[in-house]
This record gives sequence, C-alpha cells and structure tokens, in this order.
Amino acid sequence: MVSRVVLGVEYDGSGAHGWQFQSHDPLTLQAFVEAALSKVADHPVKTTCAGRTDAGVHASQQVVHFDTHVERTERAWVMGSNRYLPPTVAIRWAKSVSDQFHARFSALSRRYRYIIYNSPVRQALLNRQLTWFYHPLDVERMDEAAQQLLGEHDFTSYRAVACQANNPVRQLRHIRLHKKGDLIYMDVEANGFLQHMVRNIMGVLLKIGVGDRPIEWAADVLAAKDRTQGGVTAPPYGLYFLGPQYEAHFKIPQSDHPIPVFPI
Repeated sequence: MVSRVVLGVEYDGSGAHGWQFQSHDPLTLQAFVEAALSKVADHPVKTTCAGRTDAGVHASQQVVHFDTHVERTERAWVMGSNRYLPPTVAIRWAKSVSDQFHARFSALSRRYRYIIYNSPVRQALLNRQLTWFYHPLDVERMDEAAQQLLGEHDFTSYRAVACQANNPVRQLRHIRLHKKGDLIYMDVEANGFLQHMVRNIMGVLLKIGVGDRPIEWAADVLAAKDRTQGGVTAPPYGLYFLGPQYEAHFKIPQSDHPIPVFPI
C-alpha cells in the first residue's frame, strides 16, 4: 500500500545550488533530502516541494511530500533522515496525509521575507544570511512604492528573463517593509511567485530607497511588462522562504520559528 508523507524542511541555502535536483550536480537541496529519505525508506524516494528556491536562498519552512510503500513512524522520518543530512539542512516535522494533498498545487499562497543589513560597514558573521547594502535607505519610500504592486498583475518586468512559467500573472496579496536597527525587512505573500520575482522587486525598491528613482517607478516598471526596464536582481542571501499556506483541513503544521530575526 502506498502512503503519502509530508515534511517541513528548514535549510541554509548558501552552500547549495538551489532546491531543484540536477543530474550533473549533487549539491542541490532536493538531492540532499531525497538521498536521506531513501536511506530511511530503503527505496528511492522522489519529492515534490511547495516552491523551488534559487541558489543561496534559505527556507524556514519548505513543505515537501513524497509517496512510499514502507511503514515508518513520523519520528523515524524526522530523526532518521536528519542523521544523513548536512548540518545546514533539517527536517523539522513529518506527517502522514491523504493523496489529495499536494505540496505545490494545494498551496493557497506562499510567503517570503527579504532581510537587508543597511550599514556603511559590512558584517562578517552573517554575510550569507543577510544582504549588505551600504548606502542609507529610506524605508518609508520603499514601502510606499511597494504598495503599488498589490493585486493581480502581469509581473513580466519582475521575473527572470529565463523564467519558464507559462503565465506571468500573479496575485500579490501582501507586501510590507519595516526597519529594526540596521535591519530592513520586506515581507511578501502571493498566490505564487515567478523566478527571481522577490529579488527583482527588491532590486527596484533599493533604487527608490536610495533616491535614484521616484516612488512611482515601481508601478512604471510593472506597467512596462519588460524585464529590461527594471532594476538589478538583488542578491539571494537575504531571502527566506517562510512557507506556503494550505486549507485548514490538511492540518499542515506551521513553522515554530517562521520569521528569522538576527541580533545585530
């Protein structure tokens, strides 16, 4: 009998080449997780995730499902798999679900957080967990500009040129920026994200925050539907996938620490 298991996976993506498995590259997060699960299951395991992350991007709750014909306790999936994972990757929980659940297609929305260390002097201890930006940034201008992106739009200007999504339309449901000390946080939620979409939004907002572009530029870039009209793609290091949201009846656990906060 085949059963479906769902996992919550946390990882520091700075040493990996993104989530998605690549036959020529063993350093992907999917490869790490599938190798560990396969040892516990004693058969090859193939996983499906809620949202692929790029190289250098982190996750406090990546949700993954897989099918298996063996019986293991939820604790065995967690503790057994973590034994074979690198220290930068951890399975936080496991849960048996019906085959009606799909990590990707059952997701109602997805959430990301981008964190900037805004200081004239760089820091060393978290240089792959934060994005350093040395020019002073006006967070109020950035937040005002970001609100122009709310709603359902064609986000062609904010996706990677190589993005393979068939449809560039996404519904941006929430976006907010705030500052705490030298840290600037951008929280964003949408029904789905295009490749590099969050990083390209931040690239535009950085130009506005430093005063190089007017607040209205964020909307102008959106309306252009042309990637070449946007800003640079912000680095991946400050980006965290906070996880997807599902219908309550699936009873998918929430991360016990979904929002990274660093003592700087």
